[in-house]
Amino acid sequence: MASGSLNEDPGLFGPHSILWRVNRESAVTLAGTCAILMQFAHPKVAAGVRDHSRYQVDAAGRLRRTLDLTLAIVFGPRPAAMQAVRAINARHRSVRGPGYSATDPELLLWVHATLVYSAIRGYRALVGPLTDGEADQYYQDTKAIGVLLGIPRASYPEGVEDFEAYLQEMIDSRQVAVGADARGMANLVLRPSFRGVPRLAFAPLTVITAGLLPSKLREGYGLKWGRAQRAAFAACRVSLPRLVKIAPEPVRWLPPARDAYRRIGMVA
Repeated sequence: MASGSLNEDPGLFGPHSILWRVNRESAVTLAGTCAILMQFAHPKVAAGVRDHSRYQVDAAGRLRRTLDLTLAIVFGPRPAAMQAVRAINARHRSVRGPGYSATDPELLLWVHATLVYSAIRGYRALVGPLTDGEADQYYQDTKAIGVLLGIPRASYPEGVEDFEAYLQEMIDSRQVAVGADARGMANLVLRPSFRGVPRLAFAPLTVITAGLLPSKLREGYGLKWGRAQRAAFAACRVSLPRLVKIAPEPVRWLPPARDAYRRIGMVA
């Protein structure tokens, strides 16, 4: 990647941030289904998606729109990033029902936590090493996004180790536990229906998702994790980082990331 001056708006974070380094990688998007299934495992999140989403008819479209807004916040110029923030907040205000509201800071924190967990774990498994210090910096930087989306900064666990303890406590206490709604929606995510594409084609995604999920949630979803699945996931952990390492940046990086580097004069 050729360097240049920051002669255009670098956005909320900029090219030297750990957020750009992690989220630019196409391979990290393979961890997105892990985040989605972790979100569904919270009963109130699952209820909100069930009551206010078109998941049964457009699961892939919803995932794509969510990814687009997230990448706009990370890589977009400030006006575009803030527009994405407003769009997400407006959507959240419309999602409420008996016993849940998408603006509930506790639910927002859980959803945010699933995205952070999946990005860090996905990067380490599918792209390359990430030190504990880099993982902590990634977590710290994402707090700025969470605050914009309605999570009080004081609600966050302090460091990445505290964050990991929070995740484990949510699962161990069964505040997060896979229910019938979650299992039904997970099937749509892991085995989407695309005309002309056999569902078997999505088997590698299921293996990767199972490998990234916390074990209790993997078991709750009934995802197979025998010798064959563990071997397949291990093969992914070996082969994908090798492919990422040799792939040219225009291939391995997501289009919004490439656009961002070009925007600020750093050719990608």
